[in-house]
Amino acid sequence: MKAEIAVQCLAALGHVYRLQLFQLLVRAGKEGLSVGEIQKALEVPASTLAFHLRELADAKLVSQTKEGRTVRCQANFDALNDVLVFLKQDCCKGVALPVFRGARS
Repeated sequence: MKAEIAVQCLAALGHVYRLQLFQLLVRAGKEGLSVGEIQKALEVPASTLAFHLRELADAKLVSQTKEGRTVRCQANFDALNDVLVFLKQDCCKGVALPVFRGARS
C-alpha cells in the first residue's frame, strides 16, 4: 500500500462520525446496512450521513450497491486489512516499540 492511500484512509477515519459509521458497518459484516438503517442507528441528518459516507467511499473503505431504491453500504474489509498491514509493517521498521504493561490496580 502506498503511503498516500494509507493517509487518505486514516484521514477518512479521523472524524468521530466516520469512525462510528465505519465501526457500525464492520459489525454489520459483509451484508452491510442500508443508508436508512445507518441513519437510524447513528441518529444523524441525511445530508451529514451522505457527506461522511462519501469520504469513506472516496477512501475505498466503504462500498455502496444499489438494490432497487435502496442503497446498501458495506465495509471494505480488504482495505481495512491493507491499512492495518501498512501500519504494522511499513511504519515501524527498525523501531523498538515500548511494551505496554497496563495500569496496576
